[in-house]
Amino acid sequence: MENYNFDIQEELKKLPTKPGVYIMHDEKDHIIYVGKAINLKNRVRQYFQTSRNKGVKIEQMVTHIRRFEYIVTDSELEALVLECNLIKEHRPKYNTMLMDDKTYPFIKVTTGEEFPRILLTRRMLKDKAKYFGPYTSGQAVRDTIDLLHKLYHVRTCNRNLPKDIGKERPCLNYHIKQCEAPCQGYISKEEYAKSINEVIRFLNGNFDDIIKELERKMEEASEELLFEKAIEYRELLSSVKKIAQKQKITDSSGEDRDILAVASEGEDAVVQVFFIRGGRLIGRDHFYLRISKGESQGSILDSFMKQYYAGTPFIPSEVMIPVELEEMELLEEWLSSKRGGKVTIRVPQKGKKEKLVELAANNAMLVLSKDKERMKREEGRTIGAVKEIEKLLGLTDIYRMEAYDISNTNGFESVGSMVVYDRGRPKRNDYRKFKIKGIQGADDYGSMREVLTRRFTHGLKEREQSKDLGGFTAFPDLILMDGGKGQVNVALQVLDELKLNIPVCGMVKDDYHRTRGLYYDNQEISIDKSSEAFRLITRIQDEAHRFAIEYHRSLRGKGQVHSILDDITGIGPTRRKALMRNYQNIEEIKNASVEELSKIPSMNEKAAESVYNFFHR
Repeated sequence: MENYNFDIQEELKKLPTKPGVYIMHDEKDHIIYVGKAINLKNRVRQYFQTSRNKGVKIEQMVTHIRRFEYIVTDSELEALVLECNLIKEHRPKYNTMLMDDKTYPFIKVTTGEEFPRILLTRRMLKDKAKYFGPYTSGQAVRDTIDLLHKLYHVRTCNRNLPKDIGKERPCLNYHIKQCEAPCQGYISKEEYAKSINEVIRFLNGNFDDIIKELERKMEEASEELLFEKAIEYRELLSSVKKIAQKQKITDSSGEDRDILAVASEGEDAVVQVFFIRGGRLIGRDHFYLRISKGESQGSILDSFMKQYYAGTPFIPSEVMIPVELEEMELLEEWLSSKRGGKVTIRVPQKGKKEKLVELAANNAMLVLSKDKERMKREEGRTIGAVKEIEKLLGLTDIYRMEAYDISNTNGFESVGSMVVYDRGRPKRNDYRKFKIKGIQGADDYGSMREVLTRRFTHGLKEREQSKDLGGFTAFPDLILMDGGKGQVNVALQVLDELKLNIPVCGMVKDDYHRTRGLYYDNQEISIDKSSEAFRLITRIQDEAHRFAIEYHRSLRGKGQVHSILDDITGIGPTRRKALMRNYQNIEEIKNASVEELSKIPSMNEKAAESVYNFFHR
């Protein structure tokens, strides 16, 4: 890794007395901690003062600091936002980390359209639509949307209405009486709007009217001996009551609020969240965090709220928690700015709200006790597996691993993939695709050289030009190549040319294309096939291959991969068709001799030689 010649005591003197974010690096230049401060000089100096009681985690972290950097901001609020983003991006070892990265589904009613639709979405945009949620179950959202279509006959198509009215025939939903066909002008904009208003009332929790209406229709159908119709109404009524039962009223204020509580044991913590929307409990979920022993509830909740609300698209008007936080006012300001309206963080002292927080805390404790063994197993699959790999290779402190693979079709349209694993987990935001530009034909070594050169040259330039800590600037602690000695040597040559010192290991497969072992330091290392290390290596190898194949297929699917025969000099449409009529696939053409090729109608000896040379150069 790079040698920074960093004098900590000298750099401490240069710190400004301004708000900002500070970033701690270890001896391998990993980012191990990210923090914010209203006064950078005072805050960062505290870490290196021996007289202060810093706690076990910080004491341990300080022993690993080899350099620090900082980014000055205009305000403490701006520093908080930057801190949240950097923690999410780099997942530093000594920050309290949220282990889950969940997204939640919302129901979107496109009220900005003249004939609105009902959709499932996981993003809230600043548009004219109405959003309901978040919900904890995607299937529950799909079931609700399906029910709303049956109840109110809202369109499901993507036609541009009213512009496209009458241009196409009505779809099947019209014929089975689940849509009023606004695409044909069979329902007016005003009548359709009445249905949408009923949809919105339903999603706001007003179920009484539709329940009474369905009960009336069911009874009428029964009296008229229309039993199939009565059964249909009965099933709809059952679905509505099921949804209504899930959304029990928890208070009479009708506000949106999240209720948070935490349970912790050792280095594990669970935060339970109750989602209350419009005064109704619409769902709950729990989140796992990796903490330091003895960390307080307030500290855990502070870290959780920064990471969770930095990523969720919906911020409620109130967040209820069990204990006071040091930065409560700053968090309120940040949440209010994200929401675009006032957000209050409250610690209830008595009554129903206190009981709700207590209920959330009890649920958190139940989840923690129930899932503790599962969490330990997951740690074995990830961090434990990385530790096993370290032991096999004689390395230490492997956090980030990058694996590479090449995919092509008979040497045409070669692509490369880079997948990233951080502490044994895939880090998909850092995956990268490469379209090979400088190599012709099936040259995997040449293609891999190009991919690695582009990746690390780009990373070095980013490091020189800015303080941007994302993109290619994060270098791996271990490079994994999909192959043995040849691929490893290609990687080592590229790194040597760029003056980088990063361990490179090959993932070797047997004759049946199954992972066999590792190639490192000029020798093959066998792996116990029942070990977590073996399973992790196999997952990484399969993921690198999948990502490359997926990219290659997407290019073909977009029509960007044309027939390989089009690239052969002297082979036009007529000769290409003649070749494909006489041979079943490209492989057969590749194996044909010049004499055999020249016998094909419309081919002459010059054209045959051109085809042969293309595949054998």
